[in-house]
Amino acid sequence: MSASAPSVENHGSEQSLLGESAAMRGVRAQVAKIGPTPSSVLITGESGTGKELAARAVHAASARRTQALVPINCGAIPEALLESQLFGHVRGAFTSALQASPGLFVAAQGGTIYLDEIGDLPLHMQVKLLRVLEEKSVWAVGATKPVLTDVRILASTNRDLGEEIKAGRFREDLFYRLNVVHIFLPALRERSEDIPLLVQHFVRALNAKLATNFLGVDQEALSVLMNHSWKGNVRELEHVLESAMILGEGGMISLSDLPEYLVSAVGTAGRESDALRDVTRRFERQHILAVLAQTRFDKKEAARRLGISLASLYRKIGEHAIQTSEQ
Repeated sequence: MSASAPSVENHGSEQSLLGESAAMRGVRAQVAKIGPTPSSVLITGESGTGKELAARAVHAASARRTQALVPINCGAIPEALLESQLFGHVRGAFTSALQASPGLFVAAQGGTIYLDEIGDLPLHMQVKLLRVLEEKSVWAVGATKPVLTDVRILASTNRDLGEEIKAGRFREDLFYRLNVVHIFLPALRERSEDIPLLVQHFVRALNAKLATNFLGVDQEALSVLMNHSWKGNVRELEHVLESAMILGEGGMISLSDLPEYLVSAVGTAGRESDALRDVTRRFERQHILAVLAQTRFDKKEAARRLGISLASLYRKIGEHAIQTSEQ
């Protein structure tokens, strides 16, 4: 969001937090419990893990879902403009204040404020935000009286706020005000079994965006995607697929369509063994994970697609230590 044109958004429906891994099931369960409450929420996780999606899901599950959700990137607004953007200003409060502005907290009245990258908020603004949380009112720049506010606060960061507090860059009292409930989003490399499902989702969405007709990703390319470390997490996966669909040809995304850095990284990674038996075992595990994800962990349907009995599938799930749960 730019400093000159902050956006106010109203989302009446939940945007999916995709994944059938135990970790993502847990996140969705948390959202279902947290959403209806009035409590402040702190969402943490690496960059690209979907923190804004989680914030939107919390808002969509709340009684405020029909009201505005106002996302604010705390690191994107110039520090000199931050206070007036958040809390508003009266006409003539400063040289360029030719007309009054209510600010984003007032714009979100009755709804939800989402403070993205809260760790980037300057210390003097942390003090002002703390006062807003405590007094449930905002003082516009140049105003002589406060305006009462009724907003729910959601915040997110990819920083370790505990370390930021120790370094004196983040206020401990503000941390405890924001961290009433905590949602942690796992890195994509920690839930690789969700990659096939995410791939399906992104291919469909990108087909609509790019006017392409890709059916999916072939098994060789999927194996590379499932073995990548994904430092950029879900956002990186989406961008890799978009690039492949722009440059690729044919109905399936193949290995040749993927970025070279991704293919070479997998090729040079330390492999446990090149023995045929070990390679076959790794492929079998990846393929079972892929089919389970594609069937949303419907084991009966997965067994049918794999051409094995349900009992055999359960045995292989145990052999490969695949984390799953009953539907």
